[in-house]
Amino acid sequence: MNITRENVDALNAVVKVDIAKEDYSDKVEKILSDYRKTANIPGFRKGHVPMGMVKKQYGKAVLVDEVNKLLQDALNKYLTEEKLDVLGQPLPKQQDNIDWDADTFSFEFELGLAPEFEVNVASKEPIVKYNIIADDKMLDEQVANIQKQYGKLVSQNEVVADSEITGVYRNEEREIENKVSLTLDKFAGDATEKLFLGAKAGDVITLQTKGLFDDEHELMHALKLGHDEVHGLDIEVTFTIEEINTRELAELDQELFDKLFGKDVVKSVTELKEKIKEDAEKQFAQQADQKLLNDVTEYLVANTQFDLPAEFLQKWIQQTSNEEQSLDNDQAKEEYEKSEKGIRYQLIESKLIVDNDIKVTMDDIKNHAKEMIKGQMAQFGQMNPSDKELDDIAARVLSNQDEARRISEQLISQKLLELYKEKANIEVKELSYEDFVKEVYGDK
Repeated sequence: MNITRENVDALNAVVKVDIAKEDYSDKVEKILSDYRKTANIPGFRKGHVPMGMVKKQYGKAVLVDEVNKLLQDALNKYLTEEKLDVLGQPLPKQQDNIDWDADTFSFEFELGLAPEFEVNVASKEPIVKYNIIADDKMLDEQVANIQKQYGKLVSQNEVVADSEITGVYRNEEREIENKVSLTLDKFAGDATEKLFLGAKAGDVITLQTKGLFDDEHELMHALKLGHDEVHGLDIEVTFTIEEINTRELAELDQELFDKLFGKDVVKSVTELKEKIKEDAEKQFAQQADQKLLNDVTEYLVANTQFDLPAEFLQKWIQQTSNEEQSLDNDQAKEEYEKSEKGIRYQLIESKLIVDNDIKVTMDDIKNHAKEMIKGQMAQFGQMNPSDKELDDIAARVLSNQDEARRISEQLISQKLLELYKEKANIEVKELSYEDFVKEVYGDK
């Protein structure tokens, strides 16, 4: 067997594989001999079928199968030994008339080669790393929410500003009938609130859906309709009041603190706020880290310049599409353009991993799985699971290859984030969560 490569340019190559008779003949003969022992052909006893008949009936199929196996094994071995970093998979060149009666065969494959490039993590302009804090306003709101959540409902005769109202939205024509609980602050403007104030159980309020809420998602929940159905919806609905309650706030006492965090973990309102702040800022840190990871990724993709074998990749996308969704040239180009950014980042990420010797071991994956399991068990009150319990559960979790891969990718992302924090040009900005949302996502 002989394998040669011709580099078309820096990003494309053609590999030629020449297979001689001595490469496959012994294997083909052995398989045909085994077939002869088991072949069941009328007129011949098993094991006594003439070899010529076996070759005539099975020879070509066995030859084709063995040559293809040999071809794939040889090609994979060649790519590994030559340390060729290919994109996609080698594409066989079209050969319409292979003479399977010949002794030697030649096959050609197109390769798309990964480009050579350097990655500079440090940007000229600083990338913001947010330090999100839970300010006094948020802490007060969280305490108030806890008091409401753990308070008790007290029945009322009529609706007042802070009432919790249960009732049914109806519209016969649209077959809408949906029971919900609501508070008046959900409605847009004061006009709707005025319709409810002073109303009693059994009263029917007529409402227009247009402008009823600031957020159409609230209308989806209220009427139990899909997003497309509520978009621009302008109909009349009724709301029949069934119950009116007010919520008596829970006392901020030791009984409530113990219910929330366990006995004597929190002993005062000050400690309650400290605990809320600690838990909230842990979550904020994760959100800020994800934002930093996204921002550095965007910077690297936009500022790390290299060419790709675009024509090859479009052809590869086209040839690997399934029969039910076969793509023409224009569709393959469109799919490539959609995936180009992802391809670029995969190459950049791989380069960073190699250059910085970033590795994730099986022990890393196992330890991460155990910490994750430990956290989940703590949510259900199991605070001190044994090492054996954690090992057994982790083994079951990691027996799922998809889950093991997901954890591995998560750990790689964490290590890349550590790299970015160390080497990127970062500017720390401290602000409240409310201001973070406004700055990053817009004032909604």
